[in-house]
Amino acid sequence: MDLTVLGSTVRHPIEHVEVFPAPADVTCVTFTTDELSSMCPVTEQPDLSTVVIEYVPGQWCVESKSLKLYLWGFRDRAVFAEALAAEIAREIMATAKPQRVTVTLTQRPRGGIEVRAVSELTNDT
Repeated sequence: MDLTVLGSTVRHPIEHVEVFPAPADVTCVTFTTDELSSMCPVTEQPDLSTVVIEYVPGQWCVESKSLKLYLWGFRDRAVFAEALAAEIAREIMATAKPQRVTVTLTQRPRGGIEVRAVSELTNDT
C-alpha cells in the first residue's frame, strides 16, 4: 500500500487510515489520544473524548499520521460515543486487518456523567 499523507502537508481530515507492512515480532500496537472531538447528535454540543486503540497486527500496521487525520474527521460529526467507538474499530479492522482490535472511548463528563464505550472485533479469517 502507498502512504500518501506521511511526509505531505495535509490540512483536512481523511476518510480512511493508511497502513504499512507490519514488522516481524510486533505483538501489540496501542494508540492513545485525549484530543478526539465530536458533537452530541441531539444537542450539537461538543463532546471531547479520550480514545485508546489497541490491536494485534496481522500483515499491516496503522500509520499514525493518517490515524490522526482520520480521527480529525469526527470533529463536526454528530455521533453517540458508543457508535463512534464501533466505527473506529470497524475502520481499523477493515483497513489494517489485524487479528484483534479493541477501541475504548471515554467521553469527558457532561452533566456529571462520564461515558465509556468499548468495541472489540476479531478477525475470523
